[in-house]
Amino acid sequence: MTAGSGPPSGDGLVWRTATELARLLASGELSSVELTGALIERSDAVDPGINAYLHRTDELALEAAGAADARRSRGEAASPFDGVPVAYKDIFVTRGVPTTCGSKILEGWVPPYDATVVERCHGAGLPMLGKTNLDQFAMGSSTENSGFFPSRNPWDTGRVPGGSSGGSAAAVAAGAVPWAWGTDTGGSVRQPGGLCGLVGAKPTYGRISRYGMIAFASSLDQASPLTRSVEDAAALMAIAAGHDPCDSTSIPSPAENYLDGIDGGIEGLRFGIIKEFTGEGSQPGVRARVDDAYTRLEKLGGTLQEVSMPSFQHGIPAYYLIAPAEASSNLARFDGVRYGSRVAGDTNIVTMNSMTRDEGFGAEVKRRIMIGTYALSAGFYDAYYGKAQRVRTLIIQDLRRAYESVDLIVCPTSPTTAFKLGERTDDPLAMYLSDVYTVPFNLSGNPAVSVPCGLSSDDGLPVGLQIVAKTLDEKTMFRAAYAFEKDLGFAGSPEGRPRL
Repeated sequence: MTAGSGPPSGDGLVWRTATELARLLASGELSSVELTGALIERSDAVDPGINAYLHRTDELALEAAGAADARRSRGEAASPFDGVPVAYKDIFVTRGVPTTCGSKILEGWVPPYDATVVERCHGAGLPMLGKTNLDQFAMGSSTENSGFFPSRNPWDTGRVPGGSSGGSAAAVAAGAVPWAWGTDTGGSVRQPGGLCGLVGAKPTYGRISRYGMIAFASSLDQASPLTRSVEDAAALMAIAAGHDPCDSTSIPSPAENYLDGIDGGIEGLRFGIIKEFTGEGSQPGVRARVDDAYTRLEKLGGTLQEVSMPSFQHGIPAYYLIAPAEASSNLARFDGVRYGSRVAGDTNIVTMNSMTRDEGFGAEVKRRIMIGTYALSAGFYDAYYGKAQRVRTLIIQDLRRAYESVDLIVCPTSPTTAFKLGERTDDPLAMYLSDVYTVPFNLSGNPAVSVPCGLSSDDGLPVGLQIVAKTLDEKTMFRAAYAFEKDLGFAGSPEGRPRL
């Protein structure tokens, strides 16, 4: 530390972005041990009210922070972000640290290896603060489907933080960690990002390895960051991106630095507004903020035009056939034999398997397994799963046509602000419609980011703007999101902080 100076302290430190914290670490104004200690204290203070974490790793984090400080003192920093702590959605396996997927069926399981995302973040020197809560096996839009407890939104603890990566979103929004990893299968990072006033960024499918990320729907799942700034999202994505031979769906191309050119502005970029998303369905306060965002993009030099995506009206039904079908297959491995919980008793293997799955899986997981099994069954495969895959192809084709005339697509992230806990738990369709604006881009594989666009006049809660790029064009996506964020000034401002 610089002589005569002290580290930033108090409330201000925990609200810094990861990029700002990295600069403080590099200058010697702050040590990783001091930063990690401050975040642990903040977590102690706020987590009882938001239930962001399933498992805290305070001692491991402090040990890793000490190692990061030692590397910096020798001039051997592992990366520009060496010493900046991170948290992981509890769907990434972590060697020696429990991994549950938010489900009782994996309670107490300790993996023998790290997911590639975790391994690459460790290699960059990021201490792990803990594993965050989620809807069981990432199946949900509110984190109320967790097998342990629901997480709460720091903006209003009577409301949901979104899902399924709600624990990660709540932790970042509450100042308990500067950034965190989630996963996005149908909007599970972008939607909680939108509801918690954060940046949630989904890469092109295959950009980031799924190895060690416990599968929900293999053709849709993507590791995705939740951060307090666009710059942080680009940086964290760059740390983990790149080809991984352990993942057969990993794109065989080198990692890119998504920070390159991020401040290039949007002069001349063409933005498409989806015709099918401009009608009824959005909360008035959400629509007003998104319309304001469109105007702001024009003032920054972008041009707007309407694009039609007729296939998008079928996005939700197609998604809720494809995702459950893949879940039915992926979750068959949780049988009470190889790992995880097992119902005790002197029974045959079929009964044991049935009883274990009945006790270990929650209601939403069982619902999706049954839907998926039915959709894949003989006599119904073509009528349901096969037809849903044809709709998926139509969505991809609609987007390709749109990108012939525009560079980016913009739309709301969520049709509403954060809804109240318990409001939709008895209405699965209403819950599923929370992702109506996000699922098409998981079906297509395009990169998409949710960036805060202000607070709704209806309830004073955050609203997200979604920016969607062509496949493999994350740089343009981040460039537009960065320009919008800087002009709006929401990130890092009092308006951009929850009232917790």
